[in-house]
Amino acid sequence: MTVALHWYLPTHGDGRTLLEAGAATQARQQHRGSGLESAGRPATLEYLEQVARAAQQAGFDAALTPTGTWCDDAWITTAALSQAVDRLRFLVAFRPGTLSPTLAAQQAATFQRVTGGRLLLNIVTGGEDAEQRRFGDGLSKDDRYARTDEFLTILRGALQGEPFDFRGEHLWADGALAIGSPEPPEIYFGGASDAALRVAAKHADVALTWGVPPAAAGRFVERVRELADEHGREPRFGVRLHVVTRDDEEDAWRAAEALIADADDETIAGAQANLSQAASVGQRRQVALHGGRRDRASLEVHPHLWAGVGLLRGGAGTALVGNHEQVADLIEEYHDHGITEFILSGYPHVEEAYAFGDGVFPVLRRRGLLGDDRLPAEPATDGGRTRLQVPAS
Repeated sequence: MTVALHWYLPTHGDGRTLLEAGAATQARQQHRGSGLESAGRPATLEYLEQVARAAQQAGFDAALTPTGTWCDDAWITTAALSQAVDRLRFLVAFRPGTLSPTLAAQQAATFQRVTGGRLLLNIVTGGEDAEQRRFGDGLSKDDRYARTDEFLTILRGALQGEPFDFRGEHLWADGALAIGSPEPPEIYFGGASDAALRVAAKHADVALTWGVPPAAAGRFVERVRELADEHGREPRFGVRLHVVTRDDEEDAWRAAEALIADADDETIAGAQANLSQAASVGQRRQVALHGGRRDRASLEVHPHLWAGVGLLRGGAGTALVGNHEQVADLIEEYHDHGITEFILSGYPHVEEAYAFGDGVFPVLRRRGLLGDDRLPAEPATDGGRTRLQVPAS
């Protein structure tokens, strides 16, 4: 099976370092006015259009748009961006506790119609109680996963073209229906806890993990497959990673280390104190990869897998780092463990999309890991010069 490669829309801001891009948001919340506010590229619609165009021209299939307090709304942003590109699909992240499943089905059906079927859904149950309470959601973590199970049952039912009835512990619907829906969007779902794995096995078209080392990703694949067998299902598997790729390996490592160079030890310690308190199993595993240490030996947790992003940023905290062949090697290693979908990002997102498109895509294609449908709609470069229209930073 070939791989699918996706990019990321930084609706929280972008920059040449993690702090410029708005990382360590929890630390910033506690230290407003301390100079930690994002100083990079604001997430304007104009800039996000440049990211989307770069992703499409580089050859990526879709782009993930995140959800949460620090991000612009994913539905509205991607609906606007869908008019700026004609092939790129959008992986819209949202939380089941913030809207009804029938409304979500109607939004999905509408998005599919107006974009010609370019919607994918990333269901985010929500890992932290404080974040959920901002949106008026007071359920416990286990209850949130139980509600997500019910939510996806109603969502899928409403998209089947006939009125759908359901009664659950948390949600219900009489005659749920999203009219005029073309092909229902695929469901991407991530999580590391037992409750999350059960929901993924039952509902996900693509089960996601954050960028743990390949062997650990393989164990995730095996466990979800076991659970999915109970439902007669065969989901695909994906991983969420960052990437720093250059022609020369040492240039890539210098670029990776530059991402955290403007963060002093106090800032990193503050971010780690917040992240270490996370209820999310996946987040705790990301923190455990590096233990808060910032030297390269501690952060390279697997050959060419660097955990430095997780020193400051919640969520996915690891990056593929190396020359183009080395990055392709690591992608192939994940593929050998059952991972076929890669949701990538890099700072800044315009430049790194082109770097990956120019450097890694040709290697993967030569190795037979990309199908013809993954070819860019147009070249990533023009006369040997990358098309960039980015603000100074």
